[in-house]
Amino acid sequence: MQGTKRENIKKGTKVKVVQKQDQRTGKLTEGVVSEILTNSVSHPHGIKVRLENGIVGRVKEIVN
Repeated sequence: MQGTKRENIKKGTKVKVVQKQDQRTGKLTEGVVSEILTNSVSHPHGIKVRLENGIVGRVKEIVN
């Protein structure tokens, strides 16, 4: 599932995000959502979240 819609992402959801510095390489970081930072319903590049380990990035993939 893609992370472009806010309704698909909740606190505690396991996701893969791309951090700002990794956008060119597309390197993904896996973690658990602690906070949703994007206020809009959707975002074309992914909803911005903060993971439990403090990393901020845009959700590229939701892990089942």
